[in-house]
Amino acid sequence: MLQIRDLTYRLGERALFDSASAILPARARTGFVGRNGAGKTTLFRLIAGEAALESGDISLPRQTRMGRVEQEAPGGPQKLADFVLAADTERASLMSEAETASDPHRIAEIQTRLADIGAHSAPARAAEILSGLGFDHEAQQRPLSEFSGGWRMRVALAAILFSQPDLLLLDEPTNYLDLEGTLWLTDYLQHYPASIVIISHDRDLLDDVCDHILHLDRAKLTLWRGNYSSFEKQRREQMAILQKTQKKQEERRQDLQAFVDRFRAKASKARQAQSRLRMLEKMEPVEAIVDASVLPFNFPSPAKPLAPPLVAMESVSAGYGERVVLSRLNLSISNDDRIGLLGANGNGKSTFAKLVAGRLDPMKGEIKRSNRLDVGFFAQHQIDDLDSSGTPVTHVAALMKDATQAQIRSRAAQIGFPADKADTRITSLSGGEKARLLMGLATFSGPHLIIMDEPTNHLDIDSRAALIEAINEYEGAIILVSHDRYLLEACADRLWLVADGTVKNFDGDMADYRRYVLEQARESQRNGESGDAGERNSRSEERREAARNRKEAAPLRKKIEALELRMEKFTDLMRRIDDTLASPDTFARDAGKAGELARQRAELEKALATAEEEWLALSAEYEDLAG
Repeated sequence: MLQIRDLTYRLGERALFDSASAILPARARTGFVGRNGAGKTTLFRLIAGEAALESGDISLPRQTRMGRVEQEAPGGPQKLADFVLAADTERASLMSEAETASDPHRIAEIQTRLADIGAHSAPARAAEILSGLGFDHEAQQRPLSEFSGGWRMRVALAAILFSQPDLLLLDEPTNYLDLEGTLWLTDYLQHYPASIVIISHDRDLLDDVCDHILHLDRAKLTLWRGNYSSFEKQRREQMAILQKTQKKQEERRQDLQAFVDRFRAKASKARQAQSRLRMLEKMEPVEAIVDASVLPFNFPSPAKPLAPPLVAMESVSAGYGERVVLSRLNLSISNDDRIGLLGANGNGKSTFAKLVAGRLDPMKGEIKRSNRLDVGFFAQHQIDDLDSSGTPVTHVAALMKDATQAQIRSRAAQIGFPADKADTRITSLSGGEKARLLMGLATFSGPHLIIMDEPTNHLDIDSRAALIEAINEYEGAIILVSHDRYLLEACADRLWLVADGTVKNFDGDMADYRRYVLEQARESQRNGESGDAGERNSRSEERREAARNRKEAAPLRKKIEALELRMEKFTDLMRRIDDTLASPDTFARDAGKAGELARQRAELEKALATAEEEWLALSAEYEDLAG
């Protein structure tokens, strides 16, 4: 149980916590939410003892083991697997002592304790966690120094998960993960056996994992039961109640004040006036909850839509130098497509995005693009390309050479930088503000196609909702690369999988993809444990066979969907005829027409029965192929 009592902490003159209190139940999986900069990471530092309390108290049960990913990525020559295993300090110490111990009693104690903590199964558990976070067996044997900072942060996360602390503190754990890693982590945390507190802006993670939400707002902490969606609903209801209560109180206050003002001078009413004055003084004001406003995103739609397809690929291959990354690309993008790109990091999503945007030439094949195609491209790494000495208004001015200052500032405000905010130095902008500026610049001209690579990094939940609204209002085509499942579910109507050196349609929705990813992770782990090359080859052949079956089953699924639409239409027409025939006036007005309707209904019923038989046959065939 984590207890926070009357916590006060200031950052300069700003109070991050003002007599804030909360009690988190034991084994609770708590999502910690609040606006960017509110103080969430600071609370983690206070809990971990990395910062001194100004006043108040934070307490945990004695001997509670706490785990938190360090801000700095680990490095050095140590192998990934060894680094993760070393995170369990008790196991590492006992294993080391077991090699030198000579006293029989101590040896027995060590071996008993090692058995109790599952020490001998630890390598398999460490390998499973690393595999889930994107490291295959070969990568697990490589030194940390060979990986980039983002991948090493994944290793740090793996180490904390492996150590299984009693209180697990996770600060934006999905920031360095792709969608596949996020899905695996979500599944892992759902079964975590101890207490968790997660700072995250990922709604799906908070919904799927958390059973409590700790909300930091205006320097106060409030604990809510349920996941994020439940919290959001309860908070909206509370806001509505408080606003009504505030309105009634204000009306009552005005009535009392009016009585006092009217009768204070009259001797006969002086006592009543004084009584009402005291009531006014004792009346505690009801403070309505008012969420800070979130500026909308604004992506101008193309002024002149182009004829589809915007981009068409025929037998295209792409890569760098002599290395082919993607091949066998036969795809087309229409002018209203909403495409979500799926696939693990390193499979070629960024390569495909550059290819579509015209930033990478094909090695083979042909790409046809519409004349005057304008592509807007946003990627997180572009933040480093912003002029650090500039401001939002200078970046906008660079795109509006002949515009007046008023026009430039008006456009900066549309992007999300009104008034003095437009003159803020880039170095003083938050990560979310820089991302907002980049999106505004990338879509400035109203492009026909927008490509967004991880657009929700650095955005809080409310800003992500505003981004979803802007994407759905935009009238051009969009390609999204994101680990945010909520964003993809809300915006993408086509899913393309980047895997096995190519890009192809994924036949299913995000729930299907989650099952696919988790099964792939389990299969990969089984293969790594078996070490049997023949068995791995057999399973590889099974996967290829399953892929071939899915490809053959795709046309069947389209036929099934067409039949379902036809059956729905037949059923709707029959219902309309039944409603007409049920009216007593139908036969009285025109008996011939009534007879014709009855005949049409009989034909529709026969057609529906035929369609249902075909649907059953095709469904059975599809299930056999798709498994």
